[in-house]
Amino acid sequence: MATSDTNPESGPVNPNMQHSGGTVYATPYVTPAHGSVGLGERPKKFNIKDFKRWQQKMLFYLTTLNLARFLQEYAPDLDDNPDRQTVAAVDAWKHSDFLCKNYILNGLDNALYNVYSQMVNAKALWESLERKYKTEDAGSKKFVVGKFLDFKMVDSKIVISQVQEFQLILHDIHAEGMVLGESFQVAALIEKLPPTWKDFKNYLKHKRKKMMLEDLIMRLRIEEDNRQSEKKAGNYHQEAKANVVEQGGRKVTTEASCSHNTICQSTQSLVEAKQLLREESISRPRRFRKLVFEQLTRSIR
Repeated sequence: MATSDTNPESGPVNPNMQHSGGTVYATPYVTPAHGSVGLGERPKKFNIKDFKRWQQKMLFYLTTLNLARFLQEYAPDLDDNPDRQTVAAVDAWKHSDFLCKNYILNGLDNALYNVYSQMVNAKALWESLERKYKTEDAGSKKFVVGKFLDFKMVDSKIVISQVQEFQLILHDIHAEGMVLGESFQVAALIEKLPPTWKDFKNYLKHKRKKMMLEDLIMRLRIEEDNRQSEKKAGNYHQEAKANVVEQGGRKVTTEASCSHNTICQSTQSLVEAKQLLREESISRPRRFRKLVFEQLTRSIR
């Protein structure tokens, strides 16, 4: 009589079944999932940094392999006179625990692998890593808080890029389990704006309407774009005013008409400028010398 290789209650059955009195016993063992559940991406090797993140990724990876329970289970005990089924069950458990332990070991840097490879089972390995590196992660909380308190924007960098740095610090704070309300985040970001943004900072402080962090970042982006546009327009205006003179209805740059800006760059005194003008424009028409001199006088004033 043919026997089925599956059991609707217990799931997959070990092909090495035990028979006793016409009854079929399935050895309880764990089969890593390959088809029904998509395997998670294998975490990168842990090298003592970001243990909490690595641990979460490894836990998910082991869960997709149906091995996560071995992080909490002890090996089953054998009686003095165990039957074949019990022995087979313990052997199956040890095999799955061996797989779980070595998946974890292979997720460690080579130096750490050598340190932890002698652990007897997956549970002992997992708990040892937690005791060692969760304690060290606790010290990183103080480090992250220090970064948050010391962070201050400067005028020499783009404000939006500094806002992104600030957001990364906030993300690290949340990753450490510390919660900052959004109103606090908004107020802190306003307070950390650079010195030249003092007027805009005061404007934001006096706004009574509640502002979300995303709204504030959008306002800062718009303000910075406006400042850059005004700066470009101002530079263009100054350049046009300083470098262009009229001569007989056509424009001539002072760079070409003043011997490579010798006259325009020399603004130490009006007396020196007059002397330079005489030396540089002996061959120039009288009307042109007069126009250049007037332009130079206005710029000095």
